[in-house]
Amino acid sequence: MSAKVIWLFVFVVLYWAYCIFWGIRSARMAKTASDYFIAGRTISLWVFVLAATATSFSGWTFMGHPGLVYRDGFQYAYASFYTVTIPFTGVVFLKRQWMLGKRFGYVTPGEMLSDYFQGDTIRILTVLVALLFSIPYLGLQLRASGFLFNVLTDDLVPLNFGMWLLSLVVLIYVASGGLRAVAYVDTLQCILLAIGIIVTGIIALNTIGGWDQLQAGLAKLSASDVGKWGTTKGYGGGDYNAYFAIPGVIQFTAGLGKETPVGGLWTGIMCLTYMFALMGIQSAPAFTMWSFSNNNPKPFAPQQVWASAFGIGLILFFFTAFQGMGAHLLGATPAAHALVADIGIPNALPDLTANKQAALVPGYFNLIGDTAPWLVGLLAVCALAAMQSTGAAYMSTAGGMLTRDLYKRYLNPTATHTTQKLFGRLGVAFIVLAALIVATVSADALVLLGGLAVAFGFQMWPSLAAVVYIPWITRQGATLGLAAGLIAVIFTDSFGLTIMKSMDIDAWGRWPWTIHSAGWGMLFNATVCIIVSAMTQNEQDMAHRMKYHNFLKEHAGLSPEKAKLKPLAWIIVILWMFFGIGPGAVIGNDIFGDPNAGTPDAWTFGMPSIWAWQILFWILGVGMMWFLAYKMEMSTVPEKEIEALVEDIGDTTLEAPSN
Repeated sequence: MSAKVIWLFVFVVLYWAYCIFWGIRSARMAKTASDYFIAGRTISLWVFVLAATATSFSGWTFMGHPGLVYRDGFQYAYASFYTVTIPFTGVVFLKRQWMLGKRFGYVTPGEMLSDYFQGDTIRILTVLVALLFSIPYLGLQLRASGFLFNVLTDDLVPLNFGMWLLSLVVLIYVASGGLRAVAYVDTLQCILLAIGIIVTGIIALNTIGGWDQLQAGLAKLSASDVGKWGTTKGYGGGDYNAYFAIPGVIQFTAGLGKETPVGGLWTGIMCLTYMFALMGIQSAPAFTMWSFSNNNPKPFAPQQVWASAFGIGLILFFFTAFQGMGAHLLGATPAAHALVADIGIPNALPDLTANKQAALVPGYFNLIGDTAPWLVGLLAVCALAAMQSTGAAYMSTAGGMLTRDLYKRYLNPTATHTTQKLFGRLGVAFIVLAALIVATVSADALVLLGGLAVAFGFQMWPSLAAVVYIPWITRQGATLGLAAGLIAVIFTDSFGLTIMKSMDIDAWGRWPWTIHSAGWGMLFNATVCIIVSAMTQNEQDMAHRMKYHNFLKEHAGLSPEKAKLKPLAWIIVILWMFFGIGPGAVIGNDIFGDPNAGTPDAWTFGMPSIWAWQILFWILGVGMMWFLAYKMEMSTVPEKEIEALVEDIGDTTLEAPSN
């Protein structure tokens, strides 16, 4: 057994001990259903800041994101803006959801939506969204952890065995301690996630030979036509190496997306709608329960602005870029390395051009296997922690929703706290088992389902917007809109297309016209929601909904001085989205220098124009988030104290608010 494998097991055992410790301790603290499902609404500031950040940025950020930056270049690196768009959803919704949860004692989003809309169909659809999000998303994370251990142990630990073994520990601490255990383990996982990405980026940059060598290598690569997508060939994106430019605003094709995109997939509209999909992470039902778990909204703003938008953004726009783009120069793309061999950049990585980008990060780990085996073990645990951080949160919250919104609502309305905790644990076990079975039996099906997860979460936007902002949306509009959105997501992504092909239907391709399935889903969702709401207005129902909105207006309304800033806030958000992550981003292809110049001296900031544009709009994005969260008070503590009408609803049946 090699030294790196020994160190790997040492760090894994230490990490497991920490996880199980918090599982046992949290189980002892969970006296009520509220304690178990939402940590008794007592999550502290820094625990939430770190835990919510870990939940937002999973093993995909650690393992998958660098691989796609490598595969598709800087055009895909626009996805790093999810460090802004994911918490943007939190800015929009979390504070107001917390206020309703505090006021009326809600534990799950299904309880909130069912009370607000006075109907149970939306409750069931919310549970469905939670399951459709949790099971495939968790399965992807668990399978990736098994793959990582298989690679780093040189096949000593088989993929499926490693996946099941690693999952067992997650199941133990999540099922035992509930959301409190998840939160305290996530604090460590967040720190490990950040350390791991930074160190891996440093390994990449150091192997290349430093910043000057990276500049020179990227300049040589940009002046060539080497790459998966060749050159962008117009379409509004210019005629550049596709690793260094987005291929235009949008691509309309006769086959609605069945043709291979010209110059790359990541058009301006694709980047924008993909960011919509990732907004689904904090609009997914799990994050509603995260909001309920806090004693007050004080942690929301620092998590959204500083930990996520600034902190993780800084890491991704630099250290992940070092990993992804640096891999071309280090041998992962042999034709690219041939361009830079004369300047002394080593051929350090294996050939990854045949869709092997998943092996990129483990490849960097192996570069230091002989010189620092202890660091390989630590980095492996960093990756494992990243993979488990998101999955654990979705296991816990989905188990809570199965218990509260199905079992307690329909089978046992008088369920005691003990019974609810028992069924919550059974729910967690069911979700883990389902995820593992799908991951073991069919990796292809897992990938198909996993691609839908975040897009499903984004479909919750109209329903949440109705509850906290727009009383005009009716129960029928929100319910049918959500159903239409889910169907549209399915049939504009790989899973639905597979179903259609099995029925000999071949109508369009995945993500027609380079619009992500989340975008298509929201188009149908919002359209149906608006039309049906217009047709189903009712004075009595409106009066009921206004009880919620009057409460929110009283406690979350802005002063007249700040209310005048609302138009400015809208303008800032729209302009940032259009030019930073949308169609206007094509400007960034060459505004700071011709990508094809062949020398970093021709680039304004000594880096490719597209990279400089991304960094500029990341900084502007942090400023936008600060303005919304703090200046517009969208994530600050309400000045007026909120009186809880129900302290703990563990043993009661919810009733609609009467005042």
